[in-house]
Amino acid sequence: MDRVLNERPGVRSVTIQKVHQAIDELGYVRDTAAANLARQKTYRFVFVLPDWKGQFLASLEQGIAEIIHNAPQNRTEVRTIRVPNHDHTQLAVTLSELDPAEVDGLAIMAKETPVVRDSIADLRKRGIPVVSLVSDQPNSDRDHFVGIDNVAAGRTAGTLLGRFTGGKQGKVVVVITNKQSRDMIERRHGFDQVVGAEFPHLEPLPSVEGQEDPVHTEQVTLRALQQNPDAIGVYSVGASVQGIARAIAAADLPQRPVLIDHELTQNSSTLLRDGVIDAVITQNTGHLARSALRVLRAKCDKTPVIESQENIRIEIVIRENLPFMK
Repeated sequence: MDRVLNERPGVRSVTIQKVHQAIDELGYVRDTAAANLARQKTYRFVFVLPDWKGQFLASLEQGIAEIIHNAPQNRTEVRTIRVPNHDHTQLAVTLSELDPAEVDGLAIMAKETPVVRDSIADLRKRGIPVVSLVSDQPNSDRDHFVGIDNVAAGRTAGTLLGRFTGGKQGKVVVVITNKQSRDMIERRHGFDQVVGAEFPHLEPLPSVEGQEDPVHTEQVTLRALQQNPDAIGVYSVGASVQGIARAIAAADLPQRPVLIDHELTQNSSTLLRDGVIDAVITQNTGHLARSALRVLRAKCDKTPVIESQENIRIEIVIRENLPFMK
C-alpha cells in the first residue's frame, strides 16, 4: 500500500487498481502532511510576475516574501522571476527553461496571449501545475485561478460611481493599464453592465490606456478631461492613480470628478485620505500569495482545493475605514 500511495515505481497496474478500490471502500483519508514529512518532501514553487514598478506588484512581492520567510518550517522553497510585460518571447523562453525536476508548481501573472497559453500547455504536459494569479487565463490549461472576480469588481466600481455622482448626468473618463489584460477587460465589462442598466444618465467614454507609465497615464487622462470638461467621474481600472490625480488637478475642471480606483497602495491611501479618490476596490495581496501557495500544494498532493478558503474577497475602502499602511 505504501508503494502505491507514494507512487513508487515497480508496482503492477492491477495491484494499484486493487489498492485504490480498497481505499474507496474503507473511506481511507491519507495524511498528506505526514507522508511528505516522512519522505522529506520539499515543495519548490516559482512565481512569475510582470516587470512593473507599481506599488501593487511591490505589495504582492511583499506577500510572497512573507511566504519565503515562513517557508522553511513548511518545507517549501519559493522564488520569484520578473519578466518584461510586453516581451512575450522572453516570457515563453523563461517558462520553457523551467525544469520539472526542479519546479513543483508555478503561479503566473501575465496577459492572456496565444504564446502564454501555449507555454502553460507545455508546462502542464511536463507535469508542472500552473495557477494564474490576479489576471486569469481561462482559455488555457491552467489548473486554478487565484484572484478576485474582476467582472464583479467592475460592477462594484460602476455601482459606487453611480451612487457617488448622486444622479447627475455626465460623462465618465475610463483609464486602463492596457486593452490586452483580461482583468482590465473584465472590469470594464462589469462596469459597463451596471452603468448601462442602473445609471443610464452616465456616459462612460472609450477607455484610454496608461501603459503602466505614470507620465503617459497623466498625459492621456489630461487630454481626455480637456476634451470632456463636463466629465463628472473618472474610473481608474488599473492605471497609475498618481498620474490620474495630477491630470485632474491640471485640468482645472469646474467640479471635482468622482474618482474610483482599484488596489489599495500607499499612493491611493494618500489620495483617499486627501479626498482626491472617493473609494478604492481592493484585494488582499497577502491572501493572494498564500492562496496560490496552498493551491499549488494541493495540486502537487492531488488533494481537493478548499474553495471557501481560497475565495479572494472584493474589499471596498473609503476614507472613513482606511487602514494604517506603513
